[in-house]
Amino acid sequence: MKRPEFEFVYTFFNTGNPQYEIVVDNEKAAQLGVSVQDVLLVMQGFYGGMQASDFNRFGKYYRVMMQSEPRDRTDPSTLNGIYVRNSSGSMVPIASIASMKRVYGSETVDHFNLFNSIGVTANLKKGYSTGQAIQAIQEVSPTALPPGFSLDWKGMSREEIKSGGAATQIFILSIVFVYLLLAAQYESYILPLAVMLSIPAGLFGVMLGVKAGGMDNNIYVQVSIIMLIGLLAKNAILIVEYAIQRRRSGVGLVDSAIEGSKARFRPILMTSFAFIVGLLPLLWASGPSALGNRSIGWSAVGGMLSGVFLGLLIIPVLFVVFQAIQERFTGPAKPLEEIHAADLKGRSSEV
Repeated sequence: MKRPEFEFVYTFFNTGNPQYEIVVDNEKAAQLGVSVQDVLLVMQGFYGGMQASDFNRFGKYYRVMMQSEPRDRTDPSTLNGIYVRNSSGSMVPIASIASMKRVYGSETVDHFNLFNSIGVTANLKKGYSTGQAIQAIQEVSPTALPPGFSLDWKGMSREEIKSGGAATQIFILSIVFVYLLLAAQYESYILPLAVMLSIPAGLFGVMLGVKAGGMDNNIYVQVSIIMLIGLLAKNAILIVEYAIQRRRSGVGLVDSAIEGSKARFRPILMTSFAFIVGLLPLLWASGPSALGNRSIGWSAVGGMLSGVFLGLLIIPVLFVVFQAIQERFTGPAKPLEEIHAADLKGRSSEV
């Protein structure tokens, strides 16, 4: 509760519930020929109840439950009326070998991985994420837990810890796959960087959108980022592809970038704004899944707006830079006629 990440922390564990502990005299039970297991089994049937049999009647299934009447199990004195059969067949009063001791303890005993456990639930303060809360608990537990206690997780917290490193791997793989596809398309390992380095312009807008909507960096925001990587890369591909075509037609490097931006300006704006308008209802979503819908809406809208407007300025510059580096190693871009002629020559030689 002293940590700033938590608004309220509580547990249902309470050791102040009044209980009775059954104390069995093992030596006396052995002298009378009574098994301790039989004593506990009889007391379970009388006080706790147990299923004795079952039967079907009128097309329904019924259970036969064995238990004493409520008036016969209201106080410890009812132990005097319970008997157990010993090894010789005689009935022995349980009160002669067992007694009830008044104690205090937990009403229920929870288990986790076969160990006794105490569940603790924490509510976060606004502005803190579940990752920060998990880190805070891991920092406090070594000094706050009594000797012999250890910390473990269950539910969504356990799944979040198990999959914590998966998000980073997914982001890296998505970027690598996009890069490899672009490298195959442009037949270059340098020019795809003009597309890849335009993506951070959209990620900047994601952070602004999340902050404007009062959201946290949750799993829905991360899904939106993966989606935006593909959409923003698509916009950059439109400009770079047309600029390459103009460059191969003999146009200057800077003029190719400018003409590519002008030619693809309207298609990029139309598709991007259509996407943004389709996401607007998510910004004011309500109901059980409102938080997830708003997270997707604010992050995707913010990322697309910044990616479009900043990208239209950044992508031509990146194309000029990396195309110039590419031409320094491979020479000026070959005209389309030479490429087609080389392809036809290669095919004719194969035939």
